[in-house]
This record gives sequence, C-alpha cells and structure tokens, in this order.
Amino acid sequence: MDIVAALKSVPEFKDLDESHLQWLAEKGSVTTWKDGDYLFRKGDTIDAMRILFAGELDIYREQAGNVRYLGTVEKGEITGLLPYSRMKSAMADGIVSGDAVVYSLHRECFPELLRDHGALAEILVHAMMDRVRDFTQQQQQDDKMMALGKLSAGLAHELNNPSAAIVRSAHELKRHLGNLPEKFKRVIKIQATEEMVDQVNHFVFSRIASNNGHSTLSLMEKNEKEEELIEWLESNNLDDVYEMAEIFVEFGITLQDLDSLNTILRPQDRAAVFNWIVQTFTTERLVNEIEEASKRINVLVTSVKSYTHMDRAPEKERADISTGIRNTLTMLNHKIRKNQVKVIENIPADLPRACLYISSMNQVWTNLIDNALDALEGRPDPVLEITAEKDREFLLVHIIDNGPGIPEEIQDKIFDSFFTTKPVGKGTGLGLEVVRQIVLQHAGRVTVKSKPGRTDFSVCIPIEERNRKEVK
Repeated sequence: MDIVAALKSVPEFKDLDESHLQWLAEKGSVTTWKDGDYLFRKGDTIDAMRILFAGELDIYREQAGNVRYLGTVEKGEITGLLPYSRMKSAMADGIVSGDAVVYSLHRECFPELLRDHGALAEILVHAMMDRVRDFTQQQQQDDKMMALGKLSAGLAHELNNPSAAIVRSAHELKRHLGNLPEKFKRVIKIQATEEMVDQVNHFVFSRIASNNGHSTLSLMEKNEKEEELIEWLESNNLDDVYEMAEIFVEFGITLQDLDSLNTILRPQDRAAVFNWIVQTFTTERLVNEIEEASKRINVLVTSVKSYTHMDRAPEKERADISTGIRNTLTMLNHKIRKNQVKVIENIPADLPRACLYISSMNQVWTNLIDNALDALEGRPDPVLEITAEKDREFLLVHIIDNGPGIPEEIQDKIFDSFFTTKPVGKGTGLGLEVVRQIVLQHAGRVTVKSKPGRTDFSVCIPIEERNRKEVK
C-alpha cells in the first residue's frame, strides 16, 4: 500500500510538504480490520494517533445502563491520541463498520514529531483543539439533557399527584351529583317556615366559611368523633350514617350542633334536610380539592416558565435571586421529599435585584442544589441550608448540606472539566465546570469549603453589571 498517497488524501494534510508525509509513512504502521471488530473498548489504553484510510469507525458509549451512539469517524479522519493530549484511555467503544484500513503512529514518535516537524505538529494540535471543543460542547449538552431529565422526572411526579386528585374528585363529584334528583324530591316536600330556612342556611354556610372541610384532627380524634356522631345519627333513624359522620367531622360538626339542628326541624323533614346538608358539604369539599389541585398545577407551570425564562431573550435583566432559587426548589421538591430533607431558607426580602442571565443562573442553582441533595441521600437527619446576603457591592449565596463532605485531596479538582465523583452514568463531570463558567460570565466566583458534616458552596456575583476583568 502506498502510505504517502493515502496520507495525501487526508484533508488536513493537503498542503503539507511531502517530507512530513514521508516521515509519517516510515514511522507509522497500517493494519486492517473486519466489519464488527472492536478497534478499542472503553477503558483500553490509547497510545497512538490513528487515521482511517478505508472503512468507518462507529463510537458507542454506555451511559446510565443504555448504549448510546456518539458518532462515526469516517475515511480520512484523524482520531486517537494527539500531541499534547492528556487522553490515557478510551471513554467509549470503537466498532469498525465495513472492512477498515487504519494507520497508527505511536506516542513514542511524538517528541521527534514536535521537534522536527513543526508544520505537521501545528496541524495535529489544531485538530486536537477542535476535537476538545466539539467534545466539550457535546458533553455540556449531555449535562444539560441529564439535568433536564432529572427535572422532567420530578415534574412528572409532582404533576401526577394534583392531576390524579382532580380526576378522582371530578369523578366523585359527578357520581355525587347523580344522586340529586331523588334527594331533591324529598327536599321540595319539606314544609318549612322562612325562619327555619334561615337557621339551616346559617348552620350550613357558617360551617363552610369557618372550616371549609379542612380538619386538623388527628386520626384517633377523628375516629372518636365519628363514632359519637354515628351513634347519634343511628338513634335518630337516619341512613348512610357513616358517610354523614365522616363529612360532618370534616366540617367541625359536633353533637351539640346536631341537637341544635334537631330542635329546628320536624321529625318527618329530618332525613331530607340532613341529606341536603351532606350533599352541600360534599360538593364544597370536592370543589375545594379540585381548586387546590388546580392551583398546585398552576404553581408548578408558573415555576417552570419562570425557571426556564421562557419566551425571553437571553439578555441580562434585573432579577430577584430568591425567585430562581425557590423555583429550583419547586423543581426538585420530589427529591427533597424522597430523601426527607429539611430545607432551611434564609434569604432576606430586601436583597437588591442583581443583573443576571436568569436562565443561566437557574442552571447554577439547579446543579448546586441537586448535588447537595445527592450528597444527602441516605444520610440521617439531612439538612439543606440556603442563605443569601449583600456583601458590599456583591450578593453572596451559600448552599450548605450536612452530607459526608468532599475529600480534601480532590477539592481543588471538582471544578475541572470531566472530573466527577459520581458513579459511571450518573455524572458527566461537567456540572460544576458549567457552574464555574456561568458564574465567571457574571464576573463572579464560586468556591467551596468542605469537611465531613458540612459542605458550603458559595456563589458571589456583583449586583451591578461589570466586566470580568474588573474582578481580581
């Protein structure tokens, strides 16, 4: 095979002097691979630059238990180790597609390449920088998608409860209202004076206004009161006494109330009036449940819109940081409840509004709070504390957890790209790097102090817009 001719077909080498190509041909080697062969597997040592002369190389990576296609190295493309690269091992699997011919140059030749072949070295260094940039952008996108996935899962859980409550209450209300015709017959047969009607109306709607169906009784207290009412209702020959007792207790009706009501009514009207009262209370309760669940959904949707800064241009705006932090807590509420985390929030109401890229800063709060919640998983008495204060011309936010802490020997590495302490598939190692970049974009800084039982991430950002060069 004419290796020099094959090297000339590489786009990056099209203007390269032939002496460099001749050197590559002498120092390198060429191997052939069959369709489906693994050129490398995840974790394999990477110690050579490779160029595909024929065939293709498909890249796959397992992440969170799923195999994901990352891309294809095509004929004429440079891959593998490059000069000045810190790559040591493969981060994915490389599978040959079609019969492939692969050129390899071992890293032992790199010193000579850098010393004697400057033009070639420059091309390869540029190729490495382009690759790092593209890979970093992809990883950052992956990190955002993983964060979005976490938030989406949480929101689905948060929305499921109120939406299920609406469906359940609406179904019960429909069933309940279906009984009205028969009960209405009994009501219109009542012979009541205007005074009696006013007294019953006052009895019912005063209870609705004062209680609204929200009982604060314990389960034991509730059961005791229901038993008392059931006995009274049965002694007065009323039907559906268990349902009556339950709804009466919810609206704070006592034995004294029933006795008082009993003195107003004629015995033959008692059942019809009591059924009408239960009907009214039940309708009120179900409508309240639907209203509360709908409000909960509205709060979540509003939080999502505010969190994402939907329909707004990516420009700096005056914003209250507490809004972004509280929206983030709303997004992650499922995780807070799951881990039974106590949240302590100390954000003064009079904090000045800072000039922010709002959606970007929300990403900062999400990454830091989500990491803190991960650290608190399985911990006894987990506590997440969020404080904020004005420090001269800056806002200083602390996100503190009482988790196991970050080992001292890695604290200076946690903001590096691709550094992660999480298991494979649970972290890209870009979360804190993204945090650092966003905070720097705001001419601020993020730092960490950690020891077992207390990890404190502090974010310091200027209140007024300023150039990064102004921050020393």
